[in-house]
Amino acid sequence: MMNGTKKSHSSIVPAKPANKAEQSAAESVEGSDGTKRNAELQSTVRTQGREAVSQAQDRIREAVHGNKKEKLTALLHHVSVDVLRWAFFSLKKQASPGVDGLTWADYAADLDLNLADLHARVHSGAYRALPSRRRYIPKADGKQRPLGIAALEDKVVQAAVVAILTPIYEAEFLGFSYGFRPGRNQHDALDALAYGINARKINWILDADIARFFDTLRREWLVKFIEHRIGDRRIIRLIQKWLKAGVLEEGQLIETTEGTPQGSVISPLLANVYLHYVYDLWAAQWRSRHAKGDMIIVRYADDQIVGFQHRSDAEHFLNDLKERLVAFALGLHPEKTRLIEFGRYAAERRMGRGQGKPETFDFLGLTHYCSTGKDGTGFQIGRKTQRKRMRAKLHEIKETLRRRRQLPIDEQGQYLGSVIRGHFAYFAVPTNGRLLSAFRYHISIMWIQSLRRRSQRHRLTWERMCCLIERFLPPPRVLHPWPDQRFRVTHSR
Repeated sequence: MMNGTKKSHSSIVPAKPANKAEQSAAESVEGSDGTKRNAELQSTVRTQGREAVSQAQDRIREAVHGNKKEKLTALLHHVSVDVLRWAFFSLKKQASPGVDGLTWADYAADLDLNLADLHARVHSGAYRALPSRRRYIPKADGKQRPLGIAALEDKVVQAAVVAILTPIYEAEFLGFSYGFRPGRNQHDALDALAYGINARKINWILDADIARFFDTLRREWLVKFIEHRIGDRRIIRLIQKWLKAGVLEEGQLIETTEGTPQGSVISPLLANVYLHYVYDLWAAQWRSRHAKGDMIIVRYADDQIVGFQHRSDAEHFLNDLKERLVAFALGLHPEKTRLIEFGRYAAERRMGRGQGKPETFDFLGLTHYCSTGKDGTGFQIGRKTQRKRMRAKLHEIKETLRRRRQLPIDEQGQYLGSVIRGHFAYFAVPTNGRLLSAFRYHISIMWIQSLRRRSQRHRLTWERMCCLIERFLPPPRVLHPWPDQRFRVTHSR
């Protein structure tokens, strides 16, 4: 480990027995019973950690409720060893290591000692954040997105701080913010959007994209926003350490002066805080003061969709939004920000002007379009898999099949079945049945082509392939209810 963590590093690697024959009698007979006891002990430790986090959050909620406007000045003491232990167990066991090279299993080898040492360093101020290891992942549009992989101890402390700050900001955040919040997910945002367009008089959609948000947000503003509610300077210093840690790319340490690394545990919360003050509060105030007609807002992280009844409202809001973002070192992507006619009367009005079908817009991986009911009458929002997302996923599967070509057919089928189930779990929404079937069909074709390339004298007929498809690839079916049904249940009021 680096930067003041050498003390615990020696305790992380378990000592190797000098001779297998010298193992204790307890080890030699422990067997499956020992494994069972370890699992039970780990479960007990996790339960204690969850209880510690729950108690800390309850106390913070009480403080927030009693001091809605005052800063909270005593927070770090809630980051106890038990909370750090909960944070450790909340991490992904198979995640890639950061610059420290430590894996989850390495750290767990002597967990109690490591967490006690980490707790002491955090509370004494001796804790130092390590640079993130930069890694690039491909985006659906062919570009690459930089991700920062934090060191393991940084992940643990960040997860603990997020747990402490969450009840504070959940009392602050507005209802139309959905990204990375407890009890909310992408489908809640999608339901709210579809319900709002159906229930309100929405004729125009502003699809606004903030350019390079995570890379360009101004840290000075971020700290000021945090200080509105957080008065514990130790928490502020921890956040500043993570922001200033920099990134390591190809062995070179790169110091960063703005933005927050995507992929870090605390980055989503910091992004929500920044946009809460820059966008959410401002947009809600603009709606109450300036909008002359109906207006809906749905935001998921840095993706937002705004619907308007009147085009004049939409154009006025867009101009004011540009000015607002510039004041906080942000800007809209000129090619990805669009104002389109959309809604119940869009098709009829555009046809009257000879302009063809209404335009579509993408949000959270789904393309939204104007449609009609099954009987061909009435307005209905259609949603289907975003084509570039599907193409990128199919390309990824094709490359994986190429690498796994010589594996047993059962293993390949189980892998493809899990991929399809995962795809359907998100994209199997009403009106998307055709593209669900297309996704399964394309995977079937890629699979038979891959299997036939295993030998120049293959005997795999389409009839035999159909048996494999039926056995391993789940059939397409809608798994999600209609947006208004789930939205009415979630928001029964």
